[in-house]
Amino acid sequence: MSGEAAYRAGFACFVGRPNVGKSTLTNALVGQKIAITSTRPQTTRHTVRGIVHRPDAQLVLVDTPGVHRPRTLLGERLNDVVLGTLAEVDLVGLCLPANEPIGPGDRYIVERLAEAKVETVVAVVTKTDLVDHRRQLPEKLVEVDAFADFAAVVPVSATAMEQVDVLTDVLVGLLPEGRPMYPEGELTDEPEQVLVAELVREAVLEDVRDELPHSIAVTVEEMSRRNEKDLVDGGGSGGGGVVVVYAVVYVERPSQKAIVIGRKGSRLREVGSRARRQIEAMLGSPVYLDLHVKVLKDWQRDPRQLHRLGF
Repeated sequence: MSGEAAYRAGFACFVGRPNVGKSTLTNALVGQKIAITSTRPQTTRHTVRGIVHRPDAQLVLVDTPGVHRPRTLLGERLNDVVLGTLAEVDLVGLCLPANEPIGPGDRYIVERLAEAKVETVVAVVTKTDLVDHRRQLPEKLVEVDAFADFAAVVPVSATAMEQVDVLTDVLVGLLPEGRPMYPEGELTDEPEQVLVAELVREAVLEDVRDELPHSIAVTVEEMSRRNEKDLVDGGGSGGGGVVVVYAVVYVERPSQKAIVIGRKGSRLREVGSRARRQIEAMLGSPVYLDLHVKVLKDWQRDPRQLHRLGF
């Protein structure tokens, strides 16, 4: 009789309040950037799947928007995305930052998990690099352990890569036995155009997050590969084809459009350069990025415009 451990495969969903480190944690476990990050809450706006391959398991991580008290139709739909995801996963990782007290938002999420009859919840204490490990972290772990009935409590720092492997082991150990669902080497099932649009939005947020953090949406209108000689400025270096991306940054008011563009287009050029470097790193090809800024009045509250933007 073989003593070999059974292969495990399944889905784990990270949930939590906005800005608790879910996307950074997803990227750390996958080992590559597949979800954009920002210091501003509500950066994530749709579920992103990242795939962790191991000899004994395949763990599919689902990063979700932060659960919050919605003030717009967009906010309501983001919460619905999270609640809809709970029924589709094998276990949930509730992210609780080590440097913040447990609050009403966390209790609200625990109540929703109970309503959704989620059986397996792991408490992931994030951002442990921001607290003292001798006193504050042990106190936090005791607080979290008493907060709810968790299958495990795991402290982790995604930015410092502390305990990332331990968290992976814990999540894998709770997965059901099964066969791999994705081919070896595939790290996400997100379409390239969606990933590119998100990288552009991340680049915009780095510059304007304090001025209009939630009013930015990005769509990729066209994405194709062409010969470099067909372009006046390929935007990158190297031989072979150039990936040509035409993207639109949407804002809600003309004054916001002026902010994104900057004086004589300076801010938009900087955003474009930053986004292009990230896209080139992801695609492994030179990129020509053509960015435009358009106004969609109050799109966060307009059902028709939300549908147009994919929400």
